[in-house]
Formats: sequence, C-alpha cells, structure tokens
Amino acid sequence: MANQKQLISFLSLLLVSNWVWGEPLMAKEVIPVGVVLDLNSPVGRVAESYMSMALSDFYAVNDNYSTRLTLFKEDSGDDVVAAASAALDLMKNEEVQAIIGPQTSAQARFVIELGRKAQVPIISFSATSPSLSPSQNPFFLRTTQDDSAQVKVIAGIVKAFGWREIVPIYEDTDYGNGLIPYLMDSLQEIDTRVPYRSVIPPSSNNTEIIEELNKLKANHTRIFVVHMTASLGSKLFVLAKNAEMMSEGYAWIVTEGLSSLLDPVGSKVMDSMQGVLGIRPYIPPSKHLEDFKRKWERNLTSSSFNLFGLWAYDTVWALAMAVEKAGIVHSSFLKQNASNRNVDLAALRISEMGARIRNTILNTKFQGLSGNFHLVKGQLEPSAFELFNVIGNTERIIGYWNRHIGFSQNLNHTGEKEYSTSKDKLKQPIWPGYTTEQPTKLRIGVPIRKSFEEFLKVEWHADKPIISGFSSDVFLAVQHALPFPLPHEFIPYMNKDRQSNGTYDELLYQIKIQKYDAVVGDITIVANRSLYVDFTLPYSESGVSMVVLVKDDESKNFWIFLKPLSVNLWLTIGAAFIFTGLVIWVLEHRVNTDFRGPPEQQLGLILWFSFSTLAFAHRERVVNNWSRFVLIIWIFVVLILTQSYTASLTSMLTVERLQPTFVDVNGIKKNGYFVGYQKASFVKGLLIKQLGFDESKLKPYETPEEYHEALLNGTHNGGVAAIFDEIPYIKFFLAKYCSRYTMVGPTYKTDGFGFAFRQGSPLVPYISRAILNVTQDKDKIGAIERKYFSSQTTCEDLSTTISSHSSSLGLDSFGGLFLIAGITSMVSLLVYVFKFFYSHWPALSHNNTANSFWSKLVEMAKSFDQRDLSSHTFKSKESSVHDSLHSHSRNSIEGSDDVVKHNDNRSFSSRHGGKSIQGVPNSS
Repeated sequence: MANQKQLISFLSLLLVSNWVWGEPLMAKEVIPVGVVLDLNSPVGRVAESYMSMALSDFYAVNDNYSTRLTLFKEDSGDDVVAAASAALDLMKNEEVQAIIGPQTSAQARFVIELGRKAQVPIISFSATSPSLSPSQNPFFLRTTQDDSAQVKVIAGIVKAFGWREIVPIYEDTDYGNGLIPYLMDSLQEIDTRVPYRSVIPPSSNNTEIIEELNKLKANHTRIFVVHMTASLGSKLFVLAKNAEMMSEGYAWIVTEGLSSLLDPVGSKVMDSMQGVLGIRPYIPPSKHLEDFKRKWERNLTSSSFNLFGLWAYDTVWALAMAVEKAGIVHSSFLKQNASNRNVDLAALRISEMGARIRNTILNTKFQGLSGNFHLVKGQLEPSAFELFNVIGNTERIIGYWNRHIGFSQNLNHTGEKEYSTSKDKLKQPIWPGYTTEQPTKLRIGVPIRKSFEEFLKVEWHADKPIISGFSSDVFLAVQHALPFPLPHEFIPYMNKDRQSNGTYDELLYQIKIQKYDAVVGDITIVANRSLYVDFTLPYSESGVSMVVLVKDDESKNFWIFLKPLSVNLWLTIGAAFIFTGLVIWVLEHRVNTDFRGPPEQQLGLILWFSFSTLAFAHRERVVNNWSRFVLIIWIFVVLILTQSYTASLTSMLTVERLQPTFVDVNGIKKNGYFVGYQKASFVKGLLIKQLGFDESKLKPYETPEEYHEALLNGTHNGGVAAIFDEIPYIKFFLAKYCSRYTMVGPTYKTDGFGFAFRQGSPLVPYISRAILNVTQDKDKIGAIERKYFSSQTTCEDLSTTISSHSSSLGLDSFGGLFLIAGITSMVSLLVYVFKFFYSHWPALSHNNTANSFWSKLVEMAKSFDQRDLSSHTFKSKESSVHDSLHSHSRNSIEGSDDVVKHNDNRSFSSRHGGKSIQGVPNSS
C-alpha cells in the first residue's frame, strides 16, 4: 500500500507539472478518492479500465481545473468483510474524500455505515438492490438505477404475451432478494400468478442447480425471469440447456444485472442463451460515446464494453466536477488518528469536506457516456429500456420501453401519446428452439366423440387435428373477448388408434397431473370433478332429464270428457249441486207451489232444479228472497265451472293427442325396466347414486340413432324404457325425432357445460367474465347456435315437456268459489230455520205441554210441510179464489146441489134454503 501511494503521488506530481506544454508550472490540489472493487470479476475489471480512461479524458478536456482526483484502489474480492476493511483502511490511512464502490449490494450495506460515520460519500455504480435506499442513507449515492426500475418492463412483457404464470429464478443474496417484493407487486397488478420461486445460493454447485432445474421441469413451468449476476447466471443457462429447457415451449427473461454483461460471458454461454429476452437501460447514441468506442477498440484491452463500465466512467466525471465546484483546498479530517490498526473504528475520523462533496454531486448534471447524468433522491434517474433477443452471438433489438408510452420500436417517434403494452409494438422475437411460435401455448385437451359431433368434432388433416363444433367455437369467441392474447393448441385425448383414451372424468384428471392446462368441450360441471379442477361459469343450459316414447292415447279418448276435471273436483261439484238443490227446496217448499207435491216428485225436483242451472234451463221460479240470494251465487259458480271445463276440454281435444309411455322415474324402477344413458358420461353415476337404479338395469349408448333404436324397441325387445341425458343432448335428439319422443319428468340439476382449468389458475375469472360477455350477446351466441343446430328439424313447442302430473283441473283451483257458495247457502238455510222455529215452537209448546221433545219435532215437521198461508204468494191466490166464488154463486140455480172444484183441491156445496162451504184439507 505504501509503495502504491508513493507511485501515485509521483505520477500526480509529474502530471501536474507537465500538464500543458509551454505553460508555467501550476500547483494542483490533489483529492484522494478510494475505489473498492472485486478486481477479478468482469464488472471489476471493466470498471477499473473505464475509470482510468475517465480520469485521463476528463482532465484532458478540463486541464484548467485546480483539482485533481487521485484513485486509491483496493481489491475486496467477493467478501463483505474484506470490502468493509478496505473502505476503513482508505478512510483512516489515505483520508479519502469519497469512495467509489463497493461492487455488490451486500458489501455496500456495511460500507455505507462506515461512510455515514466518517461522513465520506459512498458512490456505487453497481449496487442496484432496492433495499439500499439513498434517502435513508444520506452519504450513499447510487450512480445507476436501482433494480425496481425494471419491474414495470418485466410486467409489460408478461402482459404483452399473455402469460398468466411466471417463475422467478434469483440468487440468494441482497442483490437477488431485493428485487422480488417489487416484482411480485408488479405481477400482481396484472393478475399474473407466481406459483413458485426458485432461489439459488451463489455457492451452489452444478448438482444442486441441476436438481432445482429438474424440479422446475417436473412442475411443467415454462416462463422464467432470471435475476442473477453474470457468474451464477452463466452457469445456470449452460445447465438449463443440458436439461433441454432452452428448447421450444420455454421463455426466459433476464434482468439488467445479467443482460448488461452479456459480452464477457463467453461464446459457450451465449450459445446456451439462444432465444432469451433481455432488458437493460437504453444508452442514447452520442458523439462522445462513439469517440470513446473507437478509442476503446484501439487500445484492444482484454475487458469488454458494457453498461457497468459506462456508469463507472460517468461516476469519475461526476466526482471530478463536484470536487472542482466544491472548491476543496487542503482538505483534512477533523479528528486525528489514534491508532494505526485497520480495525480501530473508534479512531475513525470525520471528513471535513464530505458533506460538501455529496451536496455538489447531487446538483451535478451533464451528458455522460450512459446518457443524462442527474441524480434524483440520491440515485440515477430512470431512463428508457431496450429489449433485445439473443440470436447467435449477437443481441437483436426488438423494441423499447418508456414509462410514458410503454412499448415502441422507435424512441424518437413523438406521435404516440397512448401508453401501450401490446406485443404488436415489438418486433417478432425468436424464441428458444429457433421458433417464432410463442412459448407456453395453453395445452387444451379435447375429447374424441363418435356422437353428437355438433358439440365437438375432431378431424385430421395431414396428421394435424382440426377441431370444430359448438363448444370449440364458443371458446374461440371467449378467447377473442379476453383483454389479453391467449395462445393455445388443441390436443385430442386419444390413444394410438386415434380413438378416445378414456372417460370425461379421466380426461379432466389429466389437468391435475399437468398433462393439459385446460379442457374444452361439452364438459359438465359437477361437484366431484371440482375436487381436482376449477371450472369457469357455464356457457350452456343445465340439467339432466329423461326422454321416452310417446303413443296415441286411445285408452283415454273414450272418456276424455271426464279428464278436464279431477275426480275430487267432480265429486265436490256433485255434492254442491245436491246441497244447493236441497237448500233451495227448503227455502221454497212452504211458499211456492212449484216445490210441493208427492215426495218422489219433490226429490226429483231437488236434483233437477240444481243441475238444470248448468244450462240455465230451470223453469221453476223462486219467490223467497233467501232463495234468490243463494241462486245468484250458485249461478256465478256454475258459470265459472262451465267456462273452465270448456276451455280445458278444448285444449285436450286439439293439442294433447299423444301421451308418454312413462311419466316418472318411479314407474320405471317399480317395473324393473331398463334405461339408457350416454356412454362415458357422468349420468351413469347420477342414475345409480341419486336415482337409485340398479347398475344391471343400465345400458350405455353413443349416438342419437342408437337412442332411437333402443326407445323404439322398448324394454321387452332388448331396448329401454327411457334415455337419461343432459338437456342439450336431449334437445338435439328431439330435434331429429320430435314426433316420436318427448322429454318428461323432473329436471335433475347440474351446472351445465363449462371449461376446466388447473386449480388456482388465474385464467378462470377472466374466462368466466368473457363467457358472460359472449352468452349475453344474443347475436354472437345465436350465430354459433344457428351454425350447428339450425339444420335440424324443429319440433313445435320443443321446449315444452309433458309433466308427470295430471293436467286436469283440481279442487284447489276452485276452493274459493265453493267456499263462498257454501257459506251463502248455509247462512240462508240457518236464518230460515231459525225464523221457522221461532214462529212455531212457542205455540206448539203451549198447546202440547205433555208431549215429548221428539213428538214436538214431528209436529214441527208436519207444520213445515203445510203451506204458509201468511205468505204473500198464497194471500194473492186466496183473494183471486174468493172473487171467483162470489161471481159463481149469483149465477147458480137455487135448491140444486152443485159442487165446484178448484185448483186448490177444495169443494164447495150449496143447499136449498142456504149456503155452506166445506173446505177439504190439502193432503199435500
């Protein structure tokens, strides 16, 4: 160290005394500056060369400056303690006014504390971890961007290519761990899932790295973000290529730390990184940069051109400007050194000019090799980024990212105002495997069907599957409705003979074992399947029902006139007719001659009168007001009943020509008939577990033609009594055979057809929302339905099923009417009976006190059977009779006995010498 100090002092003196020819010797203020780097690393070697050139170039341009920087270099290696020890030695023994470095974030964390204690600015161009904050450490300055500046670019790339899952691979250091929280937040904003984080310690050997890569490969992970330094990253990509993870279907993104050092990694590493996408800060072209490149090439140094070297170069320029502007003369430390031991922290002195240098650097602005140099909050202001693609031994620029406009192919284009993350703004990348096919296409399994191909059909063209059908078209419409691209490929679930490789349940299980990423088809959403997959919202109607053969209803046509009303309603109507006739008879018997006569005649009158009201053909008039009240209500009831009966019978005669052979499941199970279901469908489990069918009574079928034949043969001829299937299939079947079959019975709830994805897939909510958009767009979903189903014959009222319940009108439909009529009749009857007893019981009790109660009731019955002569109807008749008698008497011959008979069954006798009238009581 002493020899190095003497040599640097001699060179500085020589430089100052002979700076410009012909000029007098001028005294220059030498400012000692420490440099702490790993001089054996690519970054350290490049930075050392760049800083030496920066010092030479700066003072060649600014030879009139009164200050001169002198660099004291310390090799810290990759050791945190060595870096801290080197910095402490420079502060104590060399009294440096600033330290450039250290190289890594872990080393910087300790050196920053020493700088704070000594008030010496620690200026790093390579410690990029966001966990090191200049705002929290006032004497820490970062002349580069921190790693968090690139997470927006990474998220933009992920969003542009529609990747919904990504795995970060990073080293277990301050540098590696510092980026991850920011990256996770940025990916969360675009709803991209991070199923796994691969952490690799820097000390990992090849075996340990291979083991981690195999784990990633077994998990079928395809998209990676690599955040590592060049040494560990180079080893990772060589091993990844050996593990066949740099082939088609994979995508790799490298962050700034590795992409800024691609030049020195070597041809072997470059060969293993073919197809990798890289992100690094954009360096704007300038004359100064071009001149520097030419000078660098002339020197033919062993170090390569990279970004860290440019930042180191600009750091020296910024520090040289700052010490000149600060006007530092004879700077010293305020506290004397009490010990020569390098580890004596207590004797660490405080820099007199450290704060002034720090403040001056913060205000320094100039156009450097790396672009505009301007520190914002203690670190370099973020600039644009360039995206490149590793192809061969070169880096092909595919686009740029700017925080104002997003992606573009030209940063100089000023016409774009809108922020864009579309991949159309980038050039086509060449992915691993030398292909332009985007990695991580969604691997979508599709079933192989022999029937109902309108839902999904797999055809082959030049050994390539062509998928069509209602389900696939709905999926494609949903894909177009997504806010991001969703590259995919359909993979038929087949065996070597191109036949179905199993049931739908087995197909869905392939998602769980990660053979497929999703399954598209006529997949029904049921509970047991949701144990290992996640379903989207359904895109079709749901439910399982049964279809049966229909036949002419010859057995019921003969008595069809009875069917409009149920048995209970017929009995109730009959009882109501009889009750109403009886009430009318009671109310009219004593006051109306039409309701009198022999008992058999009165019984017939009771039935005749009430039933004749059906056609409003009753001829007997009623004279009692209570009878009229009852009759008004009853005629209203009869009107409602006749109209309802007529409407129901008309409907049956004109519509219901056919009847199903079976109307419910219970009848089929009770008779032990066979039933059919669609082969490889979940309906078999529903029939056994939920409906209780014996498995021996179940027959699988595949095509609508097989359905037709089985139902036509019937259960006694090798066929079945009913076919159970999902409603979409049944509707399609009925569209072909609507005149022979019908859908009956209840609908057993299912959730319809949906698309299946791996559990926890971030695509499910997006697909579900897109399904809603498609299915609620009647034009869009209607066009798809017409494309596949409109060619089938449409049955009249196909959507209407025959209910398993009777279509007859029941008593509950007219209960209110009968209640009103009954109450009216009963109230009228009770009022009449009460008035009769009230007027006749006292007189009967007074004249026959010795008679028993039952005798009195008999007398009351006899009294009820007599005419009520006090009624106005009989009074008017008596008056007419008497007038007729008087007129007849005057015209008769005296002495003769004449007998005159009248309609009231009474006889009148006349004798000589006087008149006598003898009344013959009415027997009726």
